[in-house]
Amino acid sequence: MGPAPPLLGPARAACAPGDRIDKSTIDEARQKIEGAGYREVRQLRKGCDNYWHGIAMKDRNEVRVVLSPQGRVMRDGD
Repeated sequence: MGPAPPLLGPARAACAPGDRIDKSTIDEARQKIEGAGYREVRQLRKGCDNYWHGIAMKDRNEVRVVLSPQGRVMRDGD
């Protein structure tokens, strides 16, 4: 038997072979979301489409947020 294939992390393993993951970081995503007026940003996860999804506080309410690859911050589902 030859060498074992390289292991893929959970996020990358779910991506299609043609998906191109950008180099944005969790810290950059958090800064952009906080810059849009959200606080206590947590549970950030990046999808194969380069959208960051997480949970944050806005106006004393916990909301799901999403950051687009173009830098647009919005409530998830809007």
